[in-house]
Amino acid sequence: MGRRPTRAADSQGEPKLSPDPRNIAIPLRASRRAKAEVTFDNQSLLGLLFGEFDANLVQVENRLSVMIHARGDKVVIEGLEDNVARARETLQTMYDRLAKGQDLDAGAVESLIAMSNEPTLEGIISGEKQSPPIMIRTRKKTIVPRSAAQIEYMRSLARDDIIFALGPAGTGKTYIAVAQAVSQLISGSVQRLILSRPAVEAGEKLGFLPGTEKEKVDPYLRPLYDALNDCMPPEQVQRRIDSGEIEIAPIAFMRGRTLADAFVILDEAQNTTREQMKMFLTRFGQNSRMVVCGDPRQVDIPGGDRMSGLADAVGRLEGVDGFGTIRFTAADVVRHPIVGRIVEAYEGPTE
Repeated sequence: MGRRPTRAADSQGEPKLSPDPRNIAIPLRASRRAKAEVTFDNQSLLGLLFGEFDANLVQVENRLSVMIHARGDKVVIEGLEDNVARARETLQTMYDRLAKGQDLDAGAVESLIAMSNEPTLEGIISGEKQSPPIMIRTRKKTIVPRSAAQIEYMRSLARDDIIFALGPAGTGKTYIAVAQAVSQLISGSVQRLILSRPAVEAGEKLGFLPGTEKEKVDPYLRPLYDALNDCMPPEQVQRRIDSGEIEIAPIAFMRGRTLADAFVILDEAQNTTREQMKMFLTRFGQNSRMVVCGDPRQVDIPGGDRMSGLADAVGRLEGVDGFGTIRFTAADVVRHPIVGRIVEAYEGPTE
């Protein structure tokens, strides 16, 4: 075991937390200081709960401005009353997830900290609020929502025919859609899984690409392969691709087809033209579901003066029966916490 990260001390010798600009969003409704103690029954889970070098505890401390002391199977939390309550709830939820066999990484901890300010959220996820639990089961893992927006997204995936998922990178738009598609393919509720995206370079010209047609377009589709391999064993992914159950292709290959009994995902949809988007949406067939993912702020369509097909479609179809629209923000980023801060910095005003 290594040493736990240390904190600086102020002039009075009191521990001082690392500055975190995101702490300003934490409501301080009470100024009273408090202390709480949490006891965990299964000591074999404590290593995973605390994290390597107590990294998970430090993350909770820094985000909620509390002090946490681990003493055997007990954890003592000190700080402002509301923040102590949130920290206690966060640690208990972290422990409960580990007890259920679910993963716990830095992104999950960050999401649970954010959810601690919405007391009904975890109950909705676990099914404790008199409704079925919200989760997606695949061959390799069980995916649970990490934010309020992801809860609404998962509900929309189960309810709506065509879903627009809008927002920055790292919010789980494509990953959750692929997981839902894999789940439905495994259960037999759809017969095919079709993943597509426009073959547009992100701000750079790659020039001529050698190789076969497949080898030319595969680099653009690699994120979709990665999501598939995270939800299914790679050999099963390849077998289903070979059999035609899973198809990964650029949007140009969708023209002239009717996609029935299929779960269809269009990724990076902000880089479609209006003509491409109309063509894609009108491929919709019987017993199908479509998910259109993209970030309207990251348009890389050549020319610069062409309207994104994604923005145009949302403007025309939002609110129409059968369509769902989910908007993610930087607060919903579930990658490393610093990714959310990067998104916020780039979306904020510039000097």
